[in-house]
Amino acid sequence: MGRRDDIGQTAEGSVRPRPRWQKIVLRVGLSVAGAAALFGAYVGILIFSGNFHEVIPGRFYRSAQLSGARLGEEIDRYKIKTVINLRGASTGKSWYDDELRATEAHGATHVDFGMSARKDLTPERTQELLTLLKTAEQPILVHCMSGADRTGLASVIFLQQVAGVDEEVAEWQLSPIYGHINLPFLAAYAMDDTWERLEKVIGLDS
Repeated sequence: MGRRDDIGQTAEGSVRPRPRWQKIVLRVGLSVAGAAALFGAYVGILIFSGNFHEVIPGRFYRSAQLSGARLGEEIDRYKIKTVINLRGASTGKSWYDDELRATEAHGATHVDFGMSARKDLTPERTQELLTLLKTAEQPILVHCMSGADRTGLASVIFLQQVAGVDEEVAEWQLSPIYGHINLPFLAAYAMDDTWERLEKVIGLDS
């Protein structure tokens, strides 16, 4: 009587063994799928928790979109003076109106700087962001929707160009730790491209 396996049977009813390369591909595929699922869960937890991080105590903080109540709490807790919203003005949307009310009620300045995680910033807009980060009253809280991509770019720029942190250390702000996947074939890699172009302009990429 022929043996069965997960491939099937031959015409004679005997087992056709799975080629070794198929086993390797299957294992690699399962590993990648498992890693992607775990990372997805991690990012989900980050966003659900607000993805809030104290980057430089007393100077710079980053987060995802916070509720008005949570934002007010963080402004008071860390004495935040400026909230920079990288999603852009969205008057009439609840998240935006709540944010405006929270910053006003807790004495912080609210600044809108609209940008997309899927599009490179032009050199002119990059310079505008850099100027904003240099001149905004500190402590600063920067946020976008998930706190991973746009916020990551702003954080790298602040750390390296404003706070003078080592380039390699600053670049960790654009990493999976904060939910950003820095792979060239993904749309959010536009943030990495923007940073790389700025590096050339300021002489870091030599």
